[in-house]
Amino acid sequence: MLVKWIRCTVVDRRGFERGQRKWAGLLGEPGFRGQGGGWSRAREGVVHLVAFWESRALYDSFMARSHDRLATAQLGTFKDMRVRLFEHRMDVKLGFEPRFEGADVLRLAHCRVHEERVEHFTLMQEKVWNPAMAGSPGMLRGVLGQSEEGDFLVLSMWSSAAEHGKYREDRVERLALRAQTAADVAALAGDVVDLESSWTV
Repeated sequence: MLVKWIRCTVVDRRGFERGQRKWAGLLGEPGFRGQGGGWSRAREGVVHLVAFWESRALYDSFMARSHDRLATAQLGTFKDMRVRLFEHRMDVKLGFEPRFEGADVLRLAHCRVHEERVEHFTLMQEKVWNPAMAGSPGMLRGVLGQSEEGDFLVLSMWSSAAEHGKYREDRVERLALRAQTAADVAALAGDVVDLESSWTV
């Protein structure tokens, strides 16, 4: 599975939201599995969207054929768009499905990992982080993806901001020490996103 992460800054909110509804046209595209997103809780006007595709080949085919027709509705409504692609490496909670039902909040953690520590980093995701997140009340589903450049995206969906906040307060510092995250990760950027249900495809 391919995970596409889009981040941009919206300059015309009404126009952007109107255009966002046009992405319902993704339904029926070969290989499309789901898309959703919303507004950053920390950064004014910043939007994050994530889309799931069965394979890179089917995604590339969509980009060559249909993408531009759907995207025209949002031209001029945003700036500073960044798009990153990640291949699925593992589920954060077993049985990941690319759907957004029940989720109010999306947590994104983008990790640039030291090359010689990639194996350790992925092992710690499997043995330390994933079980801790999977066992946290309110954590619904998640996925770890890796880009061609070697960086990682940890994506998790939560039933509420309050549940995600409790997990952060209670456990993150302790888990980071146990997983030796400081030694693995060269740079970490993250965001918490309030999901907009009307954007879900």
